[in-house]
Amino acid sequence: MNYVATIGLEVHVQLKTRSKMFCACAVEFGAAPNTRTCPICLGLPGALPAMNHEALRMTVLTGLMLDCDIAPVCKFDRKNYFYPDMPKNYQISQYDMPLCENGAVPLHDLAYPKDAQKNIGTPDKEVHLVRIHLEEDVAKSFHFETSTGIDFNRAGTPLMEIVTQPEISSPEEAFAFLTSLKQILIYGEVSDADMEKGQLRCDCNVSVRPQSQSELGAKIEIKNMNSISGVRRALAFEIQRQTVALGNGEKLQQETRGWDDAAGETFLMRTKESAHDYRYFPDPDLMPVKTEGLLPEARARVPELPKAKRARFVGQYQVTPYDAGVLADDVELARYFEAAAKGSKKPKNVANWILNDLQSALSSAGKTINDCPIPPDALDELVNLIDSGKISGKQGKEVFGEMFSTGKRAGAIVKDKAIEQVSDSGAIEKLVNEVIAANPKPAADFKAGNAASLNFLKGQVMKLSKGKANPQLAGEILEKKLKG
Repeated sequence: MNYVATIGLEVHVQLKTRSKMFCACAVEFGAAPNTRTCPICLGLPGALPAMNHEALRMTVLTGLMLDCDIAPVCKFDRKNYFYPDMPKNYQISQYDMPLCENGAVPLHDLAYPKDAQKNIGTPDKEVHLVRIHLEEDVAKSFHFETSTGIDFNRAGTPLMEIVTQPEISSPEEAFAFLTSLKQILIYGEVSDADMEKGQLRCDCNVSVRPQSQSELGAKIEIKNMNSISGVRRALAFEIQRQTVALGNGEKLQQETRGWDDAAGETFLMRTKESAHDYRYFPDPDLMPVKTEGLLPEARARVPELPKAKRARFVGQYQVTPYDAGVLADDVELARYFEAAAKGSKKPKNVANWILNDLQSALSSAGKTINDCPIPPDALDELVNLIDSGKISGKQGKEVFGEMFSTGKRAGAIVKDKAIEQVSDSGAIEKLVNEVIAANPKPAADFKAGNAASLNFLKGQVMKLSKGKANPQLAGEILEKKLKG
């Protein structure tokens, strides 16, 4: 029997605010445990919350970037449950009146895992959203051998929850969704979305059913994934586990499972609570929010999004769709490219140098584009020297290497090394005449049809010019002379 998997994601995103959601404590990753706390985020009696307006604006901005409907009015609710990481024994969240509803995340080819990019089931798919709501994060638990420690520094950090429709059909699509979403969040500067720092966390809801069955199977949630590739592996394992169980006649029930990345398998944590188990009710300390005052500033902060940037790069700079995708994948790399290409006569050549030589050099040096020792205009200068024929492509590689290691400009390196290529046709013609006169046999061989003799003669021209003659121009003049 054939089985179909259906996946929905709940993505938690820490917002890039300076302070927490309902107090003035600093948001700071890596601070000493329990040093970024106050009576409000610790839930002490009598402490009252005050909303972080920047967090509200960032959530509205995210909704606009994802084409959501922004609610005219939203409110905050108390979500009650008892767990060590909840200082108040409830979480301030949004239940029935979230900030954003609907919307979608567009997937693109390069967002898929590399080994899946040639076999994409639904190209240019959009994954639709149910909602985006704003809440406060919980504390972080550290499990030791015989005890557990709680760090409340994270408690109260503004947290968006982005909930998808159950319409992701494979682990590879889930990978592409998270990659595309992360890219958009970074473009909008609403989050750094670093999964290693817990700034982007994902819970997966996955069900498997026979292909002939229209009703979805039992929804099983997977938690504790700390990388996008981990999400892919967890979903692949869980889909296989459920498929085997159904094939053996087992009946699956709604439950929550954890993911053990080292073992490569999921494990049972608990049966899943339903919404009524949380006993939601409106937070009596927080007024409803009217969003009309947030919208103008949020709209002004909507950036050019990756999909639009990819299309513009193809049209404006004549790069290939693949190159545009790689350049736009990293917002800082895209900025570098535009700065280098804006005055270039051949921006495609600038793109080639960035995607090949520059990225390779950065990778080998363990640097990012922000640490690049070659400014964008300096790279453009190098490309122009090559395109104008002042230095050869081979010389350009040598000059680039010195630029990267010393930070010197291309023009200065060319001058210091006296390696500027001779592209004056008159000067090269004199050299060609000397070579033909000194090598009558190879010249005669070429005239008799031996094409390889031309390479020998061109080599002699390069030798006579001490490597400075433009090899392409030398070849053209040689051929013209010998054929004439």
